[in-house]
Amino acid sequence: MRLEKIVAKALKQVEDDRYLLAKAIGKRANELSGGSAPLVDMDIKKYKATDIALFEIAEGKLKVSISD
Repeated sequence: MRLEKIVAKALKQVEDDRYLLAKAIGKRANELSGGSAPLVDMDIKKYKATDIALFEIAEGKLKVSISD
C-alpha cells in the first residue's frame, strides 16, 4: 500500500488531526524502540519504528484519543 493511502487511513482514525497523529506516532515509536512488540506483522529490524506505529494506527490496532 502506498504511503499516502496509509497516512490518509491513519488520519481518518484520529479525525484528521495531524498534530494528534504525529504525537501518537512519536509516543508509540518510543515504545517500540524500547522493546514493545509491534501490533502488526512487521519486523522491527526491517522497518522504522515510526512506520510501524503509523501502520498500527491506520489498521486500527492502536486507538488514539486526545488524552493520550
